[in-house]
Amino acid sequence: MTPRVMTEPAFLILTALVDEPCHGYGIVREVERLSGGRVQLKVGTLYGVLDRLAGDGLVALDREEVQQGRLRRYYRLTDSGSRTLEAEAVRLAENARTAADRLRARHARHGRSTAAGGPA
Repeated sequence: MTPRVMTEPAFLILTALVDEPCHGYGIVREVERLSGGRVQLKVGTLYGVLDRLAGDGLVALDREEVQQGRLRRYYRLTDSGSRTLEAEAVRLAENARTAADRLRARHARHGRSTAAGGPA
């Protein structure tokens, strides 16, 4: 089976669950914080991604609690999810390093430093 490409929301949701189990609204807030406000998950998107991640065995339901009359589901990162997140982080870092190296080489060929900020 071909592995799926991990979307940015999935990557950030897994990252949000690294330290401890969390409920939906807490995940939304943590994803927003981790992305510097760039990624703001809608509830439908969050639960769609969580369902897919759970189906893939990367997250699991940790517990359910009733808070102010509403059911809160807490999700946790599984061992498989941790390994998958680590592999994705390495893959992204390698891609970023490759792009940065190529950009430095391009700037060097064109006599510009990467700090110049001019058009490439």
